[in-house]
Amino acid sequence: MNIFRLAGDMTHLMSILVLLLKIYATKSCSGISLKTQELYALVFLTRYLDLFTDFISVYNTVMKLVFIGSSLAIVWCMRMHRTVKRSYDGQLDTFRHYFLVAACFLSALIVHEKFTFQEIFWAFSIYLEAVAILPQLVLLQRSGNVDNLTGQYVFFLGAYRALYILNWIYRYFTEQHFSRWIACISGLVQTALYADFFYYYFISWKNNSKLQLPA
Repeated sequence: MNIFRLAGDMTHLMSILVLLLKIYATKSCSGISLKTQELYALVFLTRYLDLFTDFISVYNTVMKLVFIGSSLAIVWCMRMHRTVKRSYDGQLDTFRHYFLVAACFLSALIVHEKFTFQEIFWAFSIYLEAVAILPQLVLLQRSGNVDNLTGQYVFFLGAYRALYILNWIYRYFTEQHFSRWIACISGLVQTALYADFFYYYFISWKNNSKLQLPA
């Protein structure tokens, strides 16, 4: 494992911890898109179908379990927890995310590396992760003001994908048979979706002011 992948994994884990901190400390999910969280849960469930068939390392297995478990826990809290679900911004979180699921699954059937059950769902998870943040970004844009923990959560998610691009570049030059071009292209698309958010995030950080996104 190279330093870029490790940093990406830790940044991804940090984003989840920040989100869990927000939910459990404040008993609120205000500003968080349930639809994005459902998409991420679907991403991890379909990507890690090899969890009980292909053992790579203890680290790899633990991280898979953490991502699956935490994503399902977040969705459960936002849907079922008596206090948390009251703060959900359902009127703002109206992105039709099922269109993303359908489009990504169709793309996986057409564009994949191998026509096998596991590879089709791996490609589907990669495509879906690239656009899963869209409901969250739309919700933040509609609400305008972004609280500190929500802003940090989205920032760490974007940073994780940027670090993974460096990981893929490193692997391309150091591994003889590295060919995950689907992940590379999807990662670039996903990182590009964060560009506008990153701009306003750094502006607010530079001016030591509250993060605000234009409606």
